Amino acid sequence: MVAAGESRSGNAEQRLQELGIQLPDAPTPLGSYVEAVQTGRLLFLSGMLPIADHKPKYVGRVGAELDGDAARDAAYTTALNALATARQYLGSLNRVTRVVRLGVFIATSGDFFDQPRVADGASDLFREVFGREKLPVRLVLGVASLPLGVPIELEVILEVT
Repeated sequence: MVAAGESRSGNAEQRLQELGIQLPDAPTPLGSYVEAVQTGRLLFLSGMLPIADHKPKYVGRVGAELDGDAARDAAYTTALNALATARQYLGSLNRVTRVVRLGVFIATSGDFFDQPRVADGASDLFREVFGREKLPVRLVLGVASLPLGVPIELEVILEVT
């Protein structure tokens, strides 16, 4: 039997260790907002960006200044920030019982159409950490621009104990 907050191969914190993933420090707000708000069993994360040391790690539009592989890595980096934020708020990722929703906003040139593959950079990390059975519903959108000129912004909603 799988306990709440655990994937079939172990809990989320153990999976991070098994995968050799060290989470970055949780990002701090870049404006007048908080990074996470819990209501009931849902934890809402503010828009997550590919930020490192309080500045963008990636800048540019996908299909113009960045290719799909760089954008996929930016999505992965952004998902790491989301996990770091959730861990900081919850104390442990083992409290996550499900990733409910993942919104992936991708700044693109008008002729880039591989947004789902870019979004998989984030989805695949969540699958590896929490298990396939906890994958979220997902919305992927190409947009004209995002804050600070970054290529990716994630919206994440988690169910927690």
